Amino acid sequence: MKAAVLHRPGALTVEEVAEPTAGDDELLVRVRAASICGTDLRILKHGHFKIPDGQRRVLGHEVAGDVAAVGPRVTGFREGMRVSVTPNVGCGRCDMCRSGYNNMCPDYEAFGISIDGGFQELLRVPGFAVQRGNVFHVPDGLSYAEAALVEPFSCCYSGQRGLRVGPEDVVVITGAGPIGAFHVLLGKLAGARKVIISNRSRPRLDLAARLGADVCVSVRERDLAEVVREHTGGRGADVVITAVSDRQVQAQAVELLAAHGRLNYFAGLGAAQTVPVDTNTVHYKGLTLTGTTGSTNGDYGRCLRLVGERRVDLSPLVSEVFPVEEIHDAFAYAASGAGMKAVVAFDGDPRATAPHPAASGEGRENP
Repeated sequence: MKAAVLHRPGALTVEEVAEPTAGDDELLVRVRAASICGTDLRILKHGHFKIPDGQRRVLGHEVAGDVAAVGPRVTGFREGMRVSVTPNVGCGRCDMCRSGYNNMCPDYEAFGISIDGGFQELLRVPGFAVQRGNVFHVPDGLSYAEAALVEPFSCCYSGQRGLRVGPEDVVVITGAGPIGAFHVLLGKLAGARKVIISNRSRPRLDLAARLGADVCVSVRERDLAEVVREHTGGRGADVVITAVSDRQVQAQAVELLAAHGRLNYFAGLGAAQTVPVDTNTVHYKGLTLTGTTGSTNGDYGRCLRLVGERRVDLSPLVSEVFPVEEIHDAFAYAASGAGMKAVVAFDGDPRATAPHPAASGEGRENP
């Protein structure tokens, strides 16, 4: 089968590899769509501490497909079932896991990082990932491409849930890439009074407007703080979300907030970068500063239901689809900022909403 294999930072090749087999407690998933994340771009460029030197790894952690094989000890799945897989597998024993925060487990495993991921035709799901609830049934009528995007969408949901966005809030989102776009959709879904989004390039702002953003600010043309003052009567924003890895943007975020404002540092920075924070402003305005990374399986399940019920439409964010043979073009597109999400596809158009022929009909129930 074909797989895009990372040999070392900067060395990604498409090659023929042996097909995996499903162990007694495992699943095989035939991948139909695997979207490219900023984390994939960083790993390709810099590597990852969980990928030791000399270790080959298949990247890709935003994955949807069909069950291709079911181990004899696995229940609840059948061949042909449409599924998606969440990336972060907790140990199941630590305080974080026992509190439901598998994304915060200090001893986690992750698809596309410590386990081979979705940029291959067949994905082996280890038994511990099946047992810990990392495989989900994809609702009927939802395309594979949209199902793949539910994972990053759920990360944004996790961030906004802690901000308690409501109908009286003015929400400011800095950065109009895919993450910023997801936050626009969530802010509107929560009923925010006004959503303001900023970005350097205009095309992404145009899409944000189509997704529901009320005010789109090109920071090359306007000062964001001035625009926020104009639209809040000088009061400031109730919520600010930093959706771009920019030190200057993150440093400014606190100054955009009104009294009792809430801030989520969603995008991270390089390990050597720090951001000065005016703690007097935090103190006297009574601000709440938060940060989130990843999402829990519970968050993911809620978001899959939201998208499956068509309460939010992720399809406009699928900008381009590439076969795995064009993985380098897919990564270049994702890094260019030209569109939104690049999706790597296997066997058919993952944007189609009808079930794949291999997934139609009655799948074999696992005995």
